[in-house]
Amino acid sequence: MSTEPAEGNLRVRVRMFATFRERAGCDSVELALAAGATVADALEALEARKELSDLLMRMPLRLAVNRNYADRDTVLAPGDELALIPPVSGGEGPDGRIHVRIAADPLPEAELRRRVADPQAGAIVIFHGVTRAVPRLDYEAFVEMAEERIGEIAEQCLQRHGLCRIAVEHRVGAVTLGEPSVIVAVSAAHRDEAFAGARAAIDLIKADVPIWKREHDGAGAQRWVAGHE
Repeated sequence: MSTEPAEGNLRVRVRMFATFRERAGCDSVELALAAGATVADALEALEARKELSDLLMRMPLRLAVNRNYADRDTVLAPGDELALIPPVSGGEGPDGRIHVRIAADPLPEAELRRRVADPQAGAIVIFHGVTRAVPRLDYEAFVEMAEERIGEIAEQCLQRHGLCRIAVEHRVGAVTLGEPSVIVAVSAAHRDEAFAGARAAIDLIKADVPIWKREHDGAGAQRWVAGHE
């Protein structure tokens, strides 16, 4: 643990993970802040550290105080633990081999293909899950949990199937007939691993990620599609 030299009567511990931990060279630091300080004040103090300043400015992150998600206006108390949580998804993994995103805009196949390109890859497999049989599907997701779970699935497939890289994006909102609602792109040294990794990823996503869809038949009828318990 590293201790900040700043004077103050409110001391909090800041825990860091993944990219932040590597950049700081330690897994936690202690900050001394003024009474009544908020999470935003703690982040401002961290930005003064040259090894963290650019990362804090450019990387989206979630914040937790005492293991509960918090926002920048949360007031800190003596002895609190503030955690900086870099995205499992919504961007690159720490080493750039995993990309996950859930969004309402159309999915960019060319961009995902670029993300999984790798000098060691002899095969790239791209799977599209498209709307069929009905004019429209509406997708709803518990986005934070869905992104985290897809990130875990991506990491599992990366390791189990020896993939070079994996990228997954899933739509929310309305997806019309023939449009992709999910794209899984993987690269591997050989085609067998690439096909197996892509298949495993989409199977697990379909079975285990909190995303729901509602069918519209074009005549005004609609129904939620039965899912997995």
